[in-house]
Amino acid sequence: MLISHSTEILLKNAILQLAAAGIDGAAGDARLLAEHVLGITREARLAGYTGELSEEKAQAFRRAVGRRAGGEPVSKITGRRSFWKHDFIVTRDTLDPRPDTETLIEAALHFFPDPSKALNILDLGAGSGCLLLSLLGEYPRSFGLGVDLSPAALDVAKRNCLQLGLEKRCVFRQGNWCEGIKGKYDLIVANPPYIPSGAIAGLLPDVRDYDPLPALDGGGDGLEAYRLIIPQAVELLASGGLLALEAGAGQERDIQEIGVRAGLKSLPSRADLAGIARAVLFSTHPRS
Repeated sequence: MLISHSTEILLKNAILQLAAAGIDGAAGDARLLAEHVLGITREARLAGYTGELSEEKAQAFRRAVGRRAGGEPVSKITGRRSFWKHDFIVTRDTLDPRPDTETLIEAALHFFPDPSKALNILDLGAGSGCLLLSLLGEYPRSFGLGVDLSPAALDVAKRNCLQLGLEKRCVFRQGNWCEGIKGKYDLIVANPPYIPSGAIAGLLPDVRDYDPLPALDGGGDGLEAYRLIIPQAVELLASGGLLALEAGAGQERDIQEIGVRAGLKSLPSRADLAGIARAVLFSTHPRS
């Protein structure tokens, strides 16, 4: 059965509904949902596609728009999120990959500019695996270990690993940060929880209500995870290696102090597009 409204009208109504709900980027979100639910590609939209849809498809699209209007992120509706060069599977068990975290990849590429270098990479709190898998894509001779406390998140990371064909160069295991890990790693990356506990309630609903709380809550001052990770990482970081940690706004200096006290050499941080020191970086001191 066809409905009388064209896809163009459905899309316009969706944009109005999302804008009325206060959703930033209403038009972009509506188009992403149309692509996912209705199967209408960007190319088709640019070509002026205005075809009609079955009632079933139209209702499915309206339900998806309603979920977004209620604050649910597009990524949690579609089950996908773009990060660096790929689309990753995401669920409510994983932190949504965000552009800020790409700063860690940029820092690694600057520190290790040779893509043929064979690195041993460790990703702490791997979540969806987006960070480790993106790095393995940039360094095709490298191998990686991703660690996360959540079995559900690890399941998602393994699916992403298989999707990208990286299963021969990557292992995911359950663990609490560095506990039980042996060996030396040239590159250690982590996006720890860094939101102070008291600030969780004030986060935007699409973060507070849909990202897993353990991936957000950094304790009283937001630095609890760094105090655990950094001293442990010192023992795992190879000579001349890089430890790259994502940080929240205003946390750079405190994290640097933790690293220096642990015996690491603090490197200049890397800022995100908003000018926030997002990647706090350390290396080992040169041998005398």
